[in-house]
Amino acid sequence: MKTYIVGGAVRDELLGVAVKDRDYVVVGATPEAMIAQGYTPVGKDFPVFLHPKTHAEYALARTERKTEPGYKGFVFHTDASVTLEEDLIRRDLTINAMAQDEDGRIVDPFGGQRDLKQRIFRHVSPAFSEDPVRILRIARFAARFPEFTVAPETNELMQGMVVAGEVDALVPERVWQELARGLMEVRPSRMFAVLRDCGALQRILPELDALWGVPQPALYHPEIDTGAHIMLVIDYAASIHADLPTRCAALLHDLGKGVTPPEMWPRHHGHEMHSVKLVDAVCKRLKIPNECRDLALMTAREHGNVGRALELRAKTIVNLLERCDAFRKPQRFLDMLVASECDHRGRTGFTEKPFPQRAYLQAALTVALTVNGGEIAELTRQRYPDQQQRIPEAIHEARVRAVAAAIKETAPEE
Repeated sequence: MKTYIVGGAVRDELLGVAVKDRDYVVVGATPEAMIAQGYTPVGKDFPVFLHPKTHAEYALARTERKTEPGYKGFVFHTDASVTLEEDLIRRDLTINAMAQDEDGRIVDPFGGQRDLKQRIFRHVSPAFSEDPVRILRIARFAARFPEFTVAPETNELMQGMVVAGEVDALVPERVWQELARGLMEVRPSRMFAVLRDCGALQRILPELDALWGVPQPALYHPEIDTGAHIMLVIDYAASIHADLPTRCAALLHDLGKGVTPPEMWPRHHGHEMHSVKLVDAVCKRLKIPNECRDLALMTAREHGNVGRALELRAKTIVNLLERCDAFRKPQRFLDMLVASECDHRGRTGFTEKPFPQRAYLQAALTVALTVNGGEIAELTRQRYPDQQQRIPEAIHEARVRAVAAAIKETAPEE
C-alpha cells in the first residue's frame, strides 16, 4: 500500500503557486484494508475515504470506462492491482497527471513537467474525448494560467468532441459552474478564447459567440469588434477584483448587439432591450443564480442611461433610481454602476479615462435616500385623507427636488 499526492497540488507546487487542497491516491489497497486502518468511506461512485486524523480525502487508484454519452456515463473499476500509472492516464492534462510519493519524488509518466515548462495544455490520452467537462476545465485553466496555450492536437480533439455532440450533453448547472469559476480567474477572456477556438462557445453560449464580427462605431469603440469589447470588459472587471455578479453582468450586458441587422451596423439603436431579452433567456437556460441574473438584467437595461448620466435631468435620475429599486436595494444599484464603469473602461485606450458618471449617480442616490418617506407620507395623509395615491407622487417629487439641488451643486464644469 502506497500513498501519493496527485493532480493540481503537484502542478501548483512545481509552478510555485500556493497549494490550497491536496488530493491523495492509494495504490495497492482494498476498501477493507482502508477501513481496518481507521479510514471512513464516503465515496458514492468509487471508493473514497477520510483520513482518521486529518479528514483529508484518499481515493483508491482506479480505472474508468465510458458507457454512454455525456460526462456521467462512466463505470469505475478499482482493486489492489490498479497501478499508479493506470490511475494517472485517466486524467485530463499532462500537467495534472503527475504524482508525488511520500519521499517527495515526482512521478511523471506523461511529460507533465515538460509541458509545465513550455506552458502547454496537452491531453494525456485519447480518453480525454470521453468527458466534455474537460473542455470547460481547460478553458477555465486558461483563465487561471493565461500564459499557457492549448496544444494543437488537443484543440483538434476538442473540436472533434464538439462536432460529435459531446458538448451538447452537458447539463446547464455544470456549464454555469465552470463558467463562473473561470470568470473569477485572473484573465477570464482566455477562457472564452479557448471555447471559441474549438467551437464549444457556439454550442453552450451562442448569444455571446454571435458578438464576434459585429462592428461598433470606432469613435466610441476603437477596438470596433463587439466580442473583443466584451473580453476587454470582463478582464477589466477581473483587474479590479469585482465579484461574480458584477463579472456576469459585464459579460452579458451587450448581447443585444448580436441581433442588430447588418444594415444598421455599426450602430446598435435599442440594443439594450434586445440584451434584456437575451440575458433573461441565457439565465434561464443555464440556471444562473438570481443574484447574478438580476444584476445582469439591470446592467443590460440601464448601462446606456448610466453612460448618459451627466446629461440627465433630476426627474430622469430619480426615475432611474426607482426603476432599479435602488431605495430598497442600494448595493445592487451601486454594483450596476461598477459593471457600467467596466463597460466604459473595457475599450481600447479607455482604461485610464475618467468615468464621473459612477460617482455622480452614487451621490444622487445618497441624497435621495435622505428624503424621509414616512414623514412625507404622514403629511400627505393629513392633507389629503381620501387620496392615498398622492403619497408615492409626493415622495417622488421630494426626491426630485433633493437630487435637483444636489446635481446643481456637483455638476461637472463644461
